[in-house]
Amino acid sequence: MAENLAALVQAAGVVGAGGAGFPTHVKLKAEAEYYIANAAECEPLLFKDQELMKLHAFRMVDGLKRAMAATGATKGVIAIKKKYTRAIEALKEHTGGEIEYYLYDSFYPAGDEYIIVYDVTGRLIPPGGIPLAVGCVVNNVETLINISLAAEGVPVTHTALTVAGAVNNPISMVVPIGITARECLDLAGGATVPDPVALDGGAMMGSLVFDLNERVTKTSGGYIMVPRDHHLVRRKSRPMEVDVKISRSACDQCMYCTEFCPRYLLGYAIEPHAVMRSVGFAGEQEAAWAQLGLLCCECSVCDLYACPEDLPPKQMCVRSKQIWREMPDKPAPLIGTGKAHPMRDARRIPLSRLTRRLDLLQWDIHAPMRMEPYAPDTVRLMLSQHIGAPASPVVEQGARVKQGELVAAVPEGKLGAHVHASIDGTVSRIDDSSIWIQR
Repeated sequence: MAENLAALVQAAGVVGAGGAGFPTHVKLKAEAEYYIANAAECEPLLFKDQELMKLHAFRMVDGLKRAMAATGATKGVIAIKKKYTRAIEALKEHTGGEIEYYLYDSFYPAGDEYIIVYDVTGRLIPPGGIPLAVGCVVNNVETLINISLAAEGVPVTHTALTVAGAVNNPISMVVPIGITARECLDLAGGATVPDPVALDGGAMMGSLVFDLNERVTKTSGGYIMVPRDHHLVRRKSRPMEVDVKISRSACDQCMYCTEFCPRYLLGYAIEPHAVMRSVGFAGEQEAAWAQLGLLCCECSVCDLYACPEDLPPKQMCVRSKQIWREMPDKPAPLIGTGKAHPMRDARRIPLSRLTRRLDLLQWDIHAPMRMEPYAPDTVRLMLSQHIGAPASPVVEQGARVKQGELVAAVPEGKLGAHVHASIDGTVSRIDDSSIWIQR
């Protein structure tokens, strides 16, 4: 059963939707006790997961049940915010007694795998490890839906995302992979500000998109449109060398960044304030301090919420990882206390407060699902939409293809994900990074 589902999921090109794009078939070959659905959706202004759950509850639950059977998991859990009442009602029509619910309050970051695994099971993933190390597998909502479809031979050709922020009509939508961010913006009625910048994947963990001709991929989770002079744009576009200078000159070691760090509060050896202190050292001394940043999940709580001086501890943790990677003799990540902090629950960050702190409250409007399908004239399918090796084209320029047809495959024995045509059309161009299809 496991091999059969894993093979179907691999053939369908399923990856972790909304995350780093880890090929899902690998997880389905494992043996686990818990299979956990990450339905927490904790980034401000993003609504696509809860919309998918309301509309495709059967598919999500079917995907979860199939994944449980494939991995031998005896416990299936949906970790979801308790305020998603309509989604929970829809899911309960299909879950029955074999799947449980873990109900979250509305806080950030509820969706981190380390947090979900601990909350659901009471188990701490070993430092630098993955959920499987404690008998767990975690997938998000859209990935489970794609598992269900893959089991019936349907490959990944579309993705769900939210378009919100400074737009006329905030919406969630399912669109063909390979369209542009600008097309998504147009489907949301256009921007309410001139020359907007998009936050791809969320305000906290997302990246900046200045060129709206950037293409939607399997991992696109949403675009939050903001003015070009917005605080988040200035912060996220600041060069690393500037952040280093700021860190060296301004940090007064108040420790708020550490005291609010979600992974520190779980008992892991991560101390952003110490990493900030390390920037004032050099060589081996800096590298020793830098170990205290290796377990950073880059949630941006320290950067964008905790620090009273608006300093960049997250960026220094990112830098510490690079320092560690370049060390010839890499020390193992530090262990930490192995126990959750007694004040952990009191330091959860309410989503409403975070949205206000990020200056996004004016755009905190529900984004319902757009039901009309979108048929673009052209798509550009990126050959690398996932962790691992890029896919290689298996079609030639001028070939006629149908939606769902394989157009690029991962080399045998390599980790990666196949790519399929998202529209009917003609292959108009193939370059080193992508395949273009014209309707």
